[in-house]
Amino acid sequence: MPAGAQSYDEAKAAGESEPQLQLLTDITGSFRPGVLTALMGVSGAGKTTLMDVLAGRKTVGTITGDVRVNGFPKEQESFATIAGYVEQSDIHQPRTTVREALQISGLLRLHNVSRETVELFVDEVMGLVELEPLRDSIVGAPGQFGLSVEQRKRLTIAVELVANPSIVFMDEPTSGLDARAAAIVMRAVRNTVNTGRTVVCTIHQPSIDIFDAFDELLLLKRGGRTIFHGQIGTRAALLVEYFQSIPGVRPCANGINPATWMLEITALGPEQRLGVDFADLYASSKLSKHNNVLIEELATPKEGAEPTRVAGYAQPFTVQFMALMRRALNEYWRFPGYNAVRCVFSTILGLLLGSIYYQNGSHRSTANDIINIAGALFLSLVFMGYSNAAGVLPIIANARTVFYREKAANMYCVEAFALANALVEIPYVTLQAVLYSLATFFLIGFQVTAARFFWYLFFTWLLLVFFTYFGMMTVSIFPVVALAQIVNILFLNIFFLYGGFFITYPNFPIYWQWMYYLDPLSYSIEGVVASQLSMNTENITLPDGSTSTIQNFLVSYYNFKESFYPYCALIMVGFIAFFWFINMLAQKKLNFNKR
Repeated sequence: MPAGAQSYDEAKAAGESEPQLQLLTDITGSFRPGVLTALMGVSGAGKTTLMDVLAGRKTVGTITGDVRVNGFPKEQESFATIAGYVEQSDIHQPRTTVREALQISGLLRLHNVSRETVELFVDEVMGLVELEPLRDSIVGAPGQFGLSVEQRKRLTIAVELVANPSIVFMDEPTSGLDARAAAIVMRAVRNTVNTGRTVVCTIHQPSIDIFDAFDELLLLKRGGRTIFHGQIGTRAALLVEYFQSIPGVRPCANGINPATWMLEITALGPEQRLGVDFADLYASSKLSKHNNVLIEELATPKEGAEPTRVAGYAQPFTVQFMALMRRALNEYWRFPGYNAVRCVFSTILGLLLGSIYYQNGSHRSTANDIINIAGALFLSLVFMGYSNAAGVLPIIANARTVFYREKAANMYCVEAFALANALVEIPYVTLQAVLYSLATFFLIGFQVTAARFFWYLFFTWLLLVFFTYFGMMTVSIFPVVALAQIVNILFLNIFFLYGGFFITYPNFPIYWQWMYYLDPLSYSIEGVVASQLSMNTENITLPDGSTSTIQNFLVSYYNFKESFYPYCALIMVGFIAFFWFINMLAQKKLNFNKR
């Protein structure tokens, strides 16, 4: 497996607003292959900030300085293909298996590798992090079902390792774990280092045994300044020797955790009592001078070496899409709580509507009969559609958290992700539409012809797809589900108001008629009603006692024309495509994962 050395110089991140808050100050150091480095410091020292800067994951602030990989300036697009980032939060698709999670990571991140090789590599990594017994286990959601916290952490590490990175960043891999679980995770980390990779871990307060697993330490003080960078030694002997050489520093007693002792003596209070600045002491120390010589050597490319340049994605669009589609189909199939419920809801709603308006579609003698049928169709379709719009919000919100991690790893393009998420809904929306249409079409008693049933089913399907994609769009535009729900309700009311049923088009004030044409709901209700009734030339009695054909009544009362409903279907398709495009664009341009 390839290995890489990383050096950095004067890396710092500052906030964008004035006055700027400097989080990192003149940090110089190096990380080398086969060396496990701990990145430590008190809270607010900038540990995670430094790691985000080095990994290219920082999304806010101003960054200055020089980061080099094997002596060459870092190019983020190529760097993303050789670096893995194990986040503190274990983010995975909940209804995928352990093996499936590793397969998609390997397939979409390994360049120029056959599928057979990916499978072999997945098996190797599962053995490395001791996940083989859990290969077919569902990942699950934290605290609900699936893997334990420690198992999820090992999976998070494995998902990065299966991409065969030369450099691995880990943000507090033992956070929230008990002693046994932390030991298992650190054994997996140590196994990773022993393969020749460069591994850097932020860690807060490690136990003696966990701290002893590290080879080197980069220690920061508040304000993001370096106060130690070098080898730790067996049982932290070299680290203790360095700090005990500073006059006035309290010795590390036998049996005391060197990591805890180190953090205590370098805190702000002891530093002020001693009247020293540990960062200045380190900068003038022999250790710092030795490190500077090493960094100068690492920052210069070796003779004949070439920078790592890997352009684009590991796989073409078709492979990306098929892999994401397969994962999405598995996720949906394993989530009956989402899909079965909406299908049952559609069936029950259809049966209720059909029983209330039983055979009314074939007994139309007055205008009120037509209005009642149109109103029932309008309300039931809207209620069913809105349930789809509301139900899809948490699904896409959860998928978005995984998307941010995978996007940062350069696994796939946004278009493939958005298309897979959209198309996976189609089979279930189609089943909804079929169940609802079968329950209502025949019970209401519409004229039974293949053409009329097709149009009824098609407009029902279009409306459900429209609402589903509308929900996807809103949750992609807004940072939280609660806000997307408010926007959904707001637009539902607007759709209701201008849909042409409660206030029909001929009764709209002229200055609001343009809203009728912008309302997707108006085309849905016109399509479903006109496709069933506008061809009828039988007479009905109007409220004033006069008569009119159903065809003429639909034109005069609703502005529903027989010749226009096929165009309504085309317009609905256009709305659906528009909402999908906005959804995709929002996922591409907006990032609510601020770090």
